[in-house]
Amino acid sequence: MKEIQIRLSGTGGQGLQLSAKMLAEALVQEGRQIAQSQSYEPTSRGGLSRADLVIGEEIPDYPLVTNLNALLILDQLAADASTHLLQSGGVVITDSTMVKSPPAGDFSVYPLPLTETALKLGSPRIANIIALGVLVTLIEICEPSSLEDAVRKNAPKAFLDMNIEALKSGQKMAA
Repeated sequence: MKEIQIRLSGTGGQGLQLSAKMLAEALVQEGRQIAQSQSYEPTSRGGLSRADLVIGEEIPDYPLVTNLNALLILDQLAADASTHLLQSGGVVITDSTMVKSPPAGDFSVYPLPLTETALKLGSPRIANIIALGVLVTLIEICEPSSLEDAVRKNAPKAFLDMNIEALKSGQKMAA
């Protein structure tokens, strides 16, 4: 497997750091090596936030993303901040509820109603989990069962069923 670089981007409070942790755990469970980094503004909610993963069979030589294979954008604020790092033929997933002007370029863009779907399932706070289901299905980075295990391990217990439903909803959305 060649090295794969992924960025999850949006604003503070959208659960991007937790999503990255879940994805990283699923990948480690499958024997992959991960370098994970994060960046967020000092505001607890509303400021730009991102989580990056560099994934490979070997320990990544450089731990920061430079040539993204996949980019998730959950808020318009983050839409322009990372597209310059996308490689030709990459994948961009946007939340069509929150991102009204998705990026354009030599990459595939999937505008999907992530927040709208999350609201129908009971909470806008699970849009990140729906997005994980979409991401894993579109780029086939890990087995869905590995990601489900990571969600079960890390989701708040009071909202576990809702998070599992969100994950499966994202997988169906991308299929």
